[in-house]
Amino acid sequence: MNHNISTKTLQDLEFSTVLQHVAEHCISGLGKENVAQIQPIVDKEQLFIELNLVNEYLSSFLSENRIPNHGFDNVTESVKRLAIENSFLETEAFLKIATTSLTVNELMKFFKKFKTQFPTFYELSQQIEYTTFVDDEIKKIIDISGEVKNNASSVLKQIRQDINNIRGKIGASFSSALSKAISSGYLDDIKETVVDNQRVLAVSAMYRKKVAGSLLGASKSGNIVYIAPQATLSYSREFQNLVYEEKQEIVKILRTLAETIRPFVPLLKTYITFLTHVDSLGAKAKYAKEINAVLPKISNTKKIYFKNAVHPILWKKNQQQKIKTVAQTIELNEKQQIIVISGPNAGGKSITLKTIGLLQLMLQCGILIPVDERSETYIFDSILTDIGDNQSIENQLSTYSYRLKNMRNFLRKCNENTLFLIDEFGTGSDPELGGALAEIFLEEFYYKKAFGIITTHYSNLKVLANELENVTNANMQFDERSLEPLYRLFIGQAGSSFTFEVAQKNGIPFSIINKAKKRVETEKVRLDKTISKLQKERNRLQKKSDNLENQHSKGQEHIESLQEKENKIQEKLAGFQELYDQNQKMLSLGRKTNELLNKYFQTNNKKELNTNFNKWVADLKVKQAKKNPILPKTKGQKQKAKIVEQQQQKIIKEVEKEVLKKVVEVRKEKKIVAAKIAKEKSEYVYQLNDRVRIIDSTTVGTIDKIDKKSVTINYGIFTTKTSVAKLELVEKAK
Repeated sequence: MNHNISTKTLQDLEFSTVLQHVAEHCISGLGKENVAQIQPIVDKEQLFIELNLVNEYLSSFLSENRIPNHGFDNVTESVKRLAIENSFLETEAFLKIATTSLTVNELMKFFKKFKTQFPTFYELSQQIEYTTFVDDEIKKIIDISGEVKNNASSVLKQIRQDINNIRGKIGASFSSALSKAISSGYLDDIKETVVDNQRVLAVSAMYRKKVAGSLLGASKSGNIVYIAPQATLSYSREFQNLVYEEKQEIVKILRTLAETIRPFVPLLKTYITFLTHVDSLGAKAKYAKEINAVLPKISNTKKIYFKNAVHPILWKKNQQQKIKTVAQTIELNEKQQIIVISGPNAGGKSITLKTIGLLQLMLQCGILIPVDERSETYIFDSILTDIGDNQSIENQLSTYSYRLKNMRNFLRKCNENTLFLIDEFGTGSDPELGGALAEIFLEEFYYKKAFGIITTHYSNLKVLANELENVTNANMQFDERSLEPLYRLFIGQAGSSFTFEVAQKNGIPFSIINKAKKRVETEKVRLDKTISKLQKERNRLQKKSDNLENQHSKGQEHIESLQEKENKIQEKLAGFQELYDQNQKMLSLGRKTNELLNKYFQTNNKKELNTNFNKWVADLKVKQAKKNPILPKTKGQKQKAKIVEQQQQKIIKEVEKEVLKKVVEVRKEKKIVAAKIAKEKSEYVYQLNDRVRIIDSTTVGTIDKIDKKSVTINYGIFTTKTSVAKLELVEKAK
């Protein structure tokens, strides 16, 4: 696949600004340098790998398995120096190399552990050799503070032991000289100080000849001289010799270490490349999270469908100013190959064109884009742009000359795998001649099957767009009342330039506008006026349609919500009813069981218990059979069941007659008993401490006070007052 995306296209679409925004998220200098050099990825397979890597990194922000820290120091110069024969590095440089090696190894282990979640990262990390040799060898020689370890060599160990011994002798000899000088009264009040990293006696100037040693300096006033005692001088010289030997031995050890690690220089370079790449991937993912970017579907069919797309640079600028960015939905396909956008200036034509171009460019550079996740696009071989006023003073080219050179370039490179973007198509020359030439260019692009978007004010291009089968007019919506742009793209109709309306809004006198209208050809004004009217009518209908759709959507959501609530309530009620029935059944069984057991405990008659229990079980079985009767299957069984049912109905009717007779008798008896009880109750004289309840109530209380026909009832927690007529006796007072 031969890509042809020029530097001019990158400049026209302000791609460098996007890279600056991405670079802000890098954690290393090399990462920032890498991001600044991002270019469109030529190899399609490599592009997919890069996009998947960024997408996997982005997904890790929502996962518990966050990608580990991949920060690193720039050890490029140290690695270059390490490659030189017989060279060595400082201990800090070695430690940075060890940390780099450790970081890469940790990332490799992580991606291996979670290769299901990060398959592309796992494949990338598998291209690197896993070894802890570099880190182990360096840590064996150098400790975490950057000091070469004592056991790095037997010679160094001995030298450091000797140094420690000499330090002890220097300290002891100095302390002895100090005590002697103090007792003799030769020292100043400060007693001692340090000169050139060496302890010295602070001797009063008048006694300088009394103290044996080497004079190393004096105070500004000259009252104090600094003398290194003679006893420590010989030890100090020995100490200096040992320090020199230690440095020489350390250089030797570091040179040997460099020799050991030198074969791994290519691997260390790979480490740096890998970590730089991961840093740039992380920056792309963090930028994607910031601008709500996703990886759209990459189609094998030539099409662009960007749903709710926003221009990332404009979005970021608007975010800072707390302004809402209007998202655009635009589609290019075989049946909508080229879109001609028209409408007033400052209506959003150019930004819509740039949005599509920049998003396509970002994607082909391995950067996720701010669109709806249902969006879809194709990878183009070339993206051609002609945006802005490119007048060149240096080359003595006018705007039109420059644009003609650009069109020549377009005609040479344009093919079926090209996306072209042209802003203010045809401008810069005589409107009629320039418009005619622009028509020819548009037809050439059309017949070469290139995809593209152009913006224009030329009516002839709007007419041509209507005539060509796969070319579509579009316009940027404009509020005809406030004369303010709405920044929304409408596909399917050309837009008016609202030239006179915008002029009027900007304070141009009405008389001048009328003169201008008279000078314009009548047909041109009529055409523009017709387009303007159509656009106003469509805007009005669009608003009504949007309102109705919103109302319908809200109503539907409300109905669905109510239906869902009703279903949940019905489910809960059914569940409660089932639970209640089960509990009642269990209670009934429990009461019956309890009744049988109590009777058994009283009589101790096991036979009676068995009889009663079997009878109860049989009754339950009959009830169960009645509820869930076994349906007859054969013809004979069905006939038999019918006869049995007829017999049962006959028996039931006879029983009903007998029961009705008994019911009448029982009712008479109950009436007599009820009358007797009522008479007793009416004649009963309530006493204090009688246990009573109010009629139709279940709560029982005690009479505390009787006052003629009213009583006070004590319920324990509270008391209440009622009439005697409303009382019902539960238990007489003892």
